[in-house]
Amino acid sequence: MTETTASRTIDLPLEDLPHIDEHGVLVHAPREAVWQALLKSVPGAFSAGASTRVARALGCEETERSGEPDKIGSTFPGFLVARVIEPAVLALEGQHRFSRYGLIFSLEPTKDDRTLLRAETRAEFPGIKGSIYRALVIGTRGHVLVTNRLLGAVKKRAER
Repeated sequence: MTETTASRTIDLPLEDLPHIDEHGVLVHAPREAVWQALLKSVPGAFSAGASTRVARALGCEETERSGEPDKIGSTFPGFLVARVIEPAVLALEGQHRFSRYGLIFSLEPTKDDRTLLRAETRAEFPGIKGSIYRALVIGTRGHVLVTNRLLGAVKKRAER
């Protein structure tokens, strides 16, 4: 899938990146409510001052927030909105000097008007520095904590 934004061309073979992990949560709300909660939660999760500082320190291509979370080409520190299939998929991608990565949210309705919200991480960590970075982020389970916190925030917002 190739899209062009005002700033650059996006060539996104997210599925070609190695699978890292997937986390999910069952939300007691219909898919549309979960979708709206996801769109409201993602900007806050990646737009705090600390996110901007970390994105700049890592050399991320995206260091500022621009646009809306449901528009391809919008950005958050460390991420670019790469794919939107409303209300089923929101895919973010990013890269910096140690990694190229994707975070793909998917929403699956259940028979009882609940929604399974999943967050799949895909990434590559080239070279020795990439391996060290992977150990720091993935090996310490810091990534798991951040991902689960975001899923929990979406669940809480959608179930209100």
